[in-house]
Amino acid sequence: MSSMHQPAHPQDTIKPLDALLASYCVGALDRATHALVASHLLLNPQNRRFVAALEDLAAGEVARAAPSPLSGRDARLAAIFASASPAAAPAPSSILPAPLLRLVGSDVSDLKWRKKLPGVREYRISESERGEASLLWIGGGRRIPSHTHEGSEVTLVLQGAFSDVTGRYGRGDIAIAEADLDHRPITGEGEDCICFAVTDAPLHLTGPVGRILDRFFGRAH
Repeated sequence: MSSMHQPAHPQDTIKPLDALLASYCVGALDRATHALVASHLLLNPQNRRFVAALEDLAAGEVARAAPSPLSGRDARLAAIFASASPAAAPAPSSILPAPLLRLVGSDVSDLKWRKKLPGVREYRISESERGEASLLWIGGGRRIPSHTHEGSEVTLVLQGAFSDVTGRYGRGDIAIAEADLDHRPITGEGEDCICFAVTDAPLHLTGPVGRILDRFFGRAH
């Protein structure tokens, strides 16, 4: 189902991506996914115009809405003035854009990675409201075992590139995979691929090799 898994470019009309960007504009994303989209907009400025148009529409709706009293105004103002000052901006990173660097807290060279699959390392950032948020470091020219997703997965490419049956994704591209997509990503030759992924359910390895690895890593079917 290739329409659910495409690079994020303004000329494409991809409903899942449009919904993701709209949710970002109205503040409806969890912290990890919000950082993912904000990083995408820094790396891929082409989509900023689309987001700006959505924000203008949202602002117009707010302006037309009838005013309503704000409950607990004094308590809310007191909480704002008592809150800590914003943290200093993080140091620039060659791989992680500022929104992700704030979320992770360290650049990729300082993280404690763990082996997830042969040729694949993972740094799990947190359990997000959506599910899991992780950085993935995949060796160049590596074929990931065929798999599906029991839910959805939103992935931002930070370094290198990967390809599957639906296309090629490079730095700054967002890939959205739904449960009915069975794919086998392959990273580009000559450079490791680093991605940030937010999932709402575990992946399920398919194919003969995938079933063996699935069992090995504790998921018998």
